Amino acid sequence: MKPSNHHILPVLSLLLTASLWGLVWYPLRLLEGQGLSGLWMTLSSYAAALVLGLVWLWRNRSDWQYKPLVLSMMMLAVGWCNVAFVLAVLEGTVLRVLLLFYLSPLWALLLGWVLLKEHPGSSGLLVFVLALAGAITMLWDPDLDMPWPRDRADWLAVSSGFAFSFANVMIRKSQRVSMQTKSAASWLGVVLVAGIWILIVQEPFPLVQVSTWFAAALLGWLGFVVMTVTVIYGVSHMPVHRSAVILLFELVVGAVSSLILTDERVLLQEWLGGALILTAAYLAAHAHIGEHK
Repeated sequence: MKPSNHHILPVLSLLLTASLWGLVWYPLRLLEGQGLSGLWMTLSSYAAALVLGLVWLWRNRSDWQYKPLVLSMMMLAVGWCNVAFVLAVLEGTVLRVLLLFYLSPLWALLLGWVLLKEHPGSSGLLVFVLALAGAITMLWDPDLDMPWPRDRADWLAVSSGFAFSFANVMIRKSQRVSMQTKSAASWLGVVLVAGIWILIVQEPFPLVQVSTWFAAALLGWLGFVVMTVTVIYGVSHMPVHRSAVILLFELVVGAVSSLILTDERVLLQEWLGGALILTAAYLAAHAHIGEHK
């Protein structure tokens, strides 16, 4: 019997969002090249998305009565995740940032196990080990004899990955909350975190052309809106550890796009690690579909 669309769509949704996140670094760097700093870029793009989401927040305001604390924690976690990711990908090399972000399966496995009581089972542990082995292979530093953050971009990427995993757990714990509310609350969280960050570091207002602001708004409407909705839909319809591994496909897209669009070198060990991660992502997706035949 063929798997129904109800069971295939979450997998396809996560593969789409992973592909978009693997490519988003390019327009971000183009906007930075036009004089728009990372914090203001994030604030403006997600504020544009939030304009669309305000209607959802108002129409579904009753959603906040179910689990207000869980929804608030998800909102702030997504906010930190996205702001830290944008800053990291602007300051660091694309592939290294993505790799450090995608140590997140470790956090997802532990958080899902502790907070959601979702035991990954033997197949889940297998894909987790493959993914982690791939990340370690790509990150291994012979001087340190371990994968370890080396600068601010690395730490931002690691913290972004942890916040992403925590947000996914909160999404799973708020199943009664509509996808529209979760999406709009996510954009609100990014705007809040970016705005507070700007105030703390006293980031000056960028003097850029109106067309640059409009391009940032388009990135919010055509990019972040789609990525948020697809990732929330995907992680809401499958266990945390499995969705986290499928999303590792972002690494493959990021590696290929950075190889084509930049002069950043990709070493043999990084290709080998990417192959392990892609294998893990395929096994995770196949296992999810197979369970529902």
